[in-house]
Amino acid sequence: MNNRQSELETLRADLKARLTRYEAHQHREGGALEKDFEEQAIQTQNDEVVDSLEVETRSELVQIEHAIERIQQGVGDECERCGEEIDPRRLQVLPYTTVCVTCADA
Repeated sequence: MNNRQSELETLRADLKARLTRYEAHQHREGGALEKDFEEQAIQTQNDEVVDSLEVETRSELVQIEHAIERIQQGVGDECERCGEEIDPRRLQVLPYTTVCVTCADA
């Protein structure tokens, strides 16, 4: 297993743990809504933020899974659009990217 794959698998585990916490929040595992209206409003706002974070996390998780698959197929360092090698500096910053900077900008 290469270094990048190991890093992605660690990131994947972290994201899955986050999703578990978000789901627990959404299912009110910490208790029901407060009786106070202002507290309910705050909790509802928090729910919307958690919903947004959950959507972002799921999207990032899909990208990570895809990048891991490409690494396992031996093409993880190649741009999936143009086939050129992805700059290693780009992979350091965005380890789950599957496109080179030129294709990403297009």
